[in-house]
Amino acid sequence: MFDLSGRVAIVTGASRGIGRAISIALANHGATLAVTDILTDAVCAFGDELRSQGRTAQGFMLDVTDTASIEATVEGVLERFGRIDILVNNAGIARDQLLMRMKREDWDLVIRLNLTGAFACTQAVLRPMLKQRSGRIISISSVVGQMGNAGQSNYAASKAGLIGFSKAVAREVAGRNITVNVVAPGLVDTDMTRALPEAVRSEWLSKVPLARFGTPEDVAAAVCFLASDEAAYITGHVLAVNGGMYV
Repeated sequence: MFDLSGRVAIVTGASRGIGRAISIALANHGATLAVTDILTDAVCAFGDELRSQGRTAQGFMLDVTDTASIEATVEGVLERFGRIDILVNNAGIARDQLLMRMKREDWDLVIRLNLTGAFACTQAVLRPMLKQRSGRIISISSVVGQMGNAGQSNYAASKAGLIGFSKAVAREVAGRNITVNVVAPGLVDTDMTRALPEAVRSEWLSKVPLARFGTPEDVAAAVCFLASDEAAYITGHVLAVNGGMYV
């Protein structure tokens, strides 16, 4: 099940957390991995780690806010592996603050990295995908993009934007056998959520019917499904991985 052998996947923001788990899961299902991150040393070490485990992988430095960096990475992946079958837009950042206190630069940074970065990466991989008449594009949104959250207007806007963006692109490229979908995680146990005050973590957890934090592996499993042949007739869809937090 979920046989991804022979397929080449690019994962952005891959050096840690959800991106790392997604990369490992895709590799475990047979995909060749181009793991990318702005943290050059970390992502190159991750590529080395995957290769030491017998996986076909390569680490690439990628700044999703820099068009030249994106183009160079896509060219490097094509040169190294010959094709691109899967793109996972996972790179993201949060700069939380109540709207009345939010700095314009924090709004701009979150939108530019989370949303415009996904636009630019998707645009860059579309040409090879259109040429080969196949592809899977999966963007990591958030439950916050569906339900909102006080103090995260910039983050919520960027993640909601990913949903609208993906639905539109899904209609544009469906005729070339390219699917475009979204995974929207809820409360996931990562470095970001562990940094929250315990009272905040407890309050958020009380809203989850399954009464636990999600794991990066929960999100990774959803990505592997959407990347697989089993999901070939699914496009423009938002797959919620949130323990029932938003239904």
